[in-house]
Formats: sequence, structure tokens, C-alpha cells
Amino acid sequence: MLAKPHEKAFEDEDWVFEIKWDGYRAIADLSKKQPLFYSRNGISFLSKFDKVSNDFGNQKHKMILDGEIVAFDENGKPSFQMLQQIGDNPDLALVYQVFDLLWLNGHSTEELPLLQRKELLKDALVETDVIKYCDHIPEKGIEFFDQMKEMQLEGMIAKKADSQYIENSRSTDWLKIKFTNTEEVIICGFTEPRGSREGFGALILGKYIDEKLTYSGHTGTGFNNESLHALHQRLLKLVTKNSPFEEKPKTNMPVTWIRPELVCEIKYSEITKDGIFRHPVFVAVREDKNPEEVNVKPKEMKAKIQPKKNEISENDTEITLNRHKVKLTNQNKIYFPKDGVTKGEIIDYYQSVADYILPHLKNRPLSLNRFPNGIDHQGFYQKDASDNIPEWIKTTEVYSESNDKYIDYIYCNDKATLAYLNNLGCIDLNPWNSSLPDLDHPDFMVLDLDPSKKNSFDDVIETALQVNEVLNSIKIKGYCKTSGSTGIHVYIPMGGKYDFDQVKDFAHILMKQVNEKLPKITTLERSLQKRDDKKIYLDYLQNRTGQTLASVYSIRPKDGASVSMPLEWDEVKKGLKPTDYNIHNALERIKAKGDLFKPVLGKGIDMMKALELLQDVE
Repeated sequence: MLAKPHEKAFEDEDWVFEIKWDGYRAIADLSKKQPLFYSRNGISFLSKFDKVSNDFGNQKHKMILDGEIVAFDENGKPSFQMLQQIGDNPDLALVYQVFDLLWLNGHSTEELPLLQRKELLKDALVETDVIKYCDHIPEKGIEFFDQMKEMQLEGMIAKKADSQYIENSRSTDWLKIKFTNTEEVIICGFTEPRGSREGFGALILGKYIDEKLTYSGHTGTGFNNESLHALHQRLLKLVTKNSPFEEKPKTNMPVTWIRPELVCEIKYSEITKDGIFRHPVFVAVREDKNPEEVNVKPKEMKAKIQPKKNEISENDTEITLNRHKVKLTNQNKIYFPKDGVTKGEIIDYYQSVADYILPHLKNRPLSLNRFPNGIDHQGFYQKDASDNIPEWIKTTEVYSESNDKYIDYIYCNDKATLAYLNNLGCIDLNPWNSSLPDLDHPDFMVLDLDPSKKNSFDDVIETALQVNEVLNSIKIKGYCKTSGSTGIHVYIPMGGKYDFDQVKDFAHILMKQVNEKLPKITTLERSLQKRDDKKIYLDYLQNRTGQTLASVYSIRPKDGASVSMPLEWDEVKKGLKPTDYNIHNALERIKAKGDLFKPVLGKGIDMMKALELLQDVE
């Protein structure tokens, strides 16, 4: 849940007030055996801030917490710059300030009033040297704000005392009130240095206005020699020939343009009527923010620089598919840096194979594996559809026992939805094994051959051939595909006749047979800690409710833009490589071979007959 900017402090008996911490917002998911600790855009903080995550073991309850990771300088003041340099300062004073509770001991708390959530949090949280409960002051916002100013802190957060927690919402129930004007902007280029200065002169700044990247000024202050050099090295890796702006701004010095992927925070005095920051000062790079989030529209900017309603840049386009208009943005954005493959090329590929892939996605809830900044940046999984999806996108609510709530899954039955998902940054598409209207009975079984780092792909091929031998011995036909990464998947049609537990147990039996034949290179041990790092994991647990794998014909977020491709069994032989099939040659092969995976969606096997034959074989 996010806070909206607000100009003045106020007093109100229905509100409470907290310190506005200057750090990294972080969710700590302690609901399972292995904790998760991650930023707003899905970047894991487990290792980066292990001083905090190591203390999660002291907690006595299963919880999901919301808070801010804060670093303190030698004077005891929060310092965002020091937080960024955690790698160089392992002994830095860190605190995870926990201010909200989203889930406790099997139950969501998001719909409870804020004060009730905080009472539960205060009782449940075990405070340590690095994990603290963030308290609040009721009603007296002006007095509290003056104290924050005296302490030279960033500001305060005002929250309605009865507010619910609404994920991904920037609500007026939470307000942020700051002493100085700060904002996130996108670094779009840099000018040549003058005089004795090294590195660069100034950063060229931009932000998205209605998804159009717009120039918003430049800054050459706020750096020391060390930070100037470090940032310059990062910028050199993003250099591009063309300006990322539709309208190239005028500058006093020659500009080196970069891909608009880095977000930084600036301080400034005001914003001019044409949307330019006055007296901007560089504060820090924001590793926890995506460029797409920099879409703030100050009132001063709207009148002069907001594009007309039907204005679309050369980098954007609008297409009509299935009678729906789909806006495609940032089509020239590089998604595969080493291969030069753009977002537009990903969308074009999926449209070209739509007739083949859509039958395998139809009516299946999808886990969205999103890479909005390309594969060199952190991706994240999204299951719940957001509130701002187009009304024509189809969704289905599924109850999740582990989260104790309903999840609104998107499913993809047409080209329009396919293009919309690709435009969100979905490079691969991950459907359920079952489909609507009956999500309890899978249409197919998956045998996932998952190699360790020390296995060759020839080891995977040997294992796949052994799987095929086991299936042939009980007169079952399996259908094989490359994962597009390092493994191989074997699918068996089930026809929706058995539930997930039955299918999973049968998969386990089959994988035991394979393991007995190849004990030196395969294992059924799921735990990474216990697993031999020279063995292929025979993953039968992909046959549980809600598990997903990359669909057949999906591009994978790997160098080479490989595609998960069906194979005929006589093609499964030594010398085959997972990168043999990619975005450039996949369509030609699919047209030549047809849909080799079509039988996976057909009549299912007779499991009882197969089990009888298996007993005879043994």
C-alpha cells in the first residue's frame, strides 16, 4: 500500500502519524519455513540485508510484515546513501522498522482497521537489535511534524486509524508529508564534463507522462568523486545511439544517451510550468524502483506537457485484436541485451505463433512471470490481476489455502490478451495443468527433468530417453519438449479424469522407476541442501494444484531468447541443445512440424491399466 503526497501537516482525531523513514520499503514473508524478504519490485533482500534476515529466526509467529529498512549514520540519523553502500559497510547500523501486519498465523489481516493490525503486530513481533516495532502518535499531527523537522528527518506519514491495507493502491487513507521536495526521475543520458571534472558533467532527467518519456531537466550537483565515478561506470553499460525522448531536448553540452532503465532520487526547489525541475540535486540511485513507476503528474505539468488523448509516439502503438484496442508501449525497449531483441519483437513472435500456443493456454489460470526492464533486471511473479486491467481481460477467482484469500487469476484465450500480457513484460507464459471449469482435475501430467549446474544437457537427454523407456513399457505415449532453459519436460495426457493427488502419486511412481534405472545421475531429493549437486532432480511435484511451468512455444528469459519446443522422440539424442530453438527459427519449425503437442490436450490415459502393466514389468 502506498501513500499520496500531501502539502501540510494537520490534526485529526481519526488519524495517526508515523515517522517517514528514508530507506528501502520491504515485505518480510515469514509464513513458510523459508522466509522471503523483498522490495516493492520483487528484488530479494535476504542476502543483501542478511543482518536483518538472520534475525527472522527469533520470530515466534507465522507472519507477513511490511516495513522499511533503515541505515543510521554516526549521529543516529537515517541515511539512504549509507544504505546503498551496505556492501562496503557490513557493520552498518541497520534496523527493519515494521509498521504493518498483513497476515498472521493462517489469517489475512488486511481488512482489519489499521489500529487493530498494529495492536496485533505489537503483540506478535519479537523485537531484536535490528527488528523494531514502528510506533505512532494519534491525532496531534502538527506537533509531531514540528518534532520531525527539529530532528532533521525526512517528514511523516499520516494514516487513517480505521484504514484497511489495500495492496498496490496509492490511497488518500495514507499521506506522506515531507519537508523538502524530492522525487524519483529516470536517468536518460549524461553530458560531457567541463574543466578538470571527470566522468560526466550532468545527468539528463526524464519521467513518464501518460507513458510518454518526457524531458524534465538536468542535474550536475550532489556528487563526490567516488559516487561520480561509480555512477559513470554504470551509465557506460547502458549507452545507446538514439535519444529515448520522442522530442530531443536542447542541451549546452554534447549528450551521451542511455537506455532509460536507472531511477534516481533528486531534491529540487520547484517545478516550472513546462515541467522542468528547478535547482535539482542528485540524492541517490533508487535500486528499489522501476522506471515505469516514475509516472507522477504534478498539477503544474499537466496543462503544457501532457500528450493529447490520441497521441502515440513512434515507440508506442495501438492495435486492434479480437475487436479490442491494445496499447503497446516502449516497443523499442531492449529485453534481451546480448541478443538485441526488443519488447516489440517479443510481441510479434507471440502473435505469429498465437494459433499454436493459445490452445495450450485456453481457460488456464496464469502465473505472470514479468520482466518489465528486460532479462538483465530482476523479474517477478504476479498471480493476482491488478484493478486497472482492461475490462475485457478474463479472470477467475481461485481460493488459495496458503494465503487464506481468493486470487484473481488472468487467463488467456485470444490474441488481444496475449499481446496485453506481453506488453506487461511477460516473456514466458506459465499456465496451470488444469483448466476451467474444472480446476481440480489436470488435463495432463508433467515430468520435469531439472538438472543441477554440474549436469550436462547430454545427461538430461539420457534421463529423458529413460523416461520414454518406462512409459513405453506400460504402453503410454509421452510428449517431450525442451524447457527452453536447462531441462526437459515430458507431458502425458490425463483427460481431466483424475484429481491432482492421484496424478502426482502416479508421477512419483514413474519417477521412482527412472531413478532406479539411473541412480548415478538422478535423484528424488527435493531439498537443495540435501541434494547431490551432480544429479538431475526428477520433479514429480509439478503435479500439485496451482503449480505452473512455461508453456510449450514460450520464449524463456534466457540469453539467446530460446523457446520451449516440442520434440519428436527420435530428435532426443546427444548433441541436442536447449538453445537450438529460439525466437528467430521457432515459427519456421512449428509450421513445418505442426503442433506436436496437440495430443497432450486429447483423450487421457487409463491410469489403472498402466499401473497393472507396471506391476507386470516389475
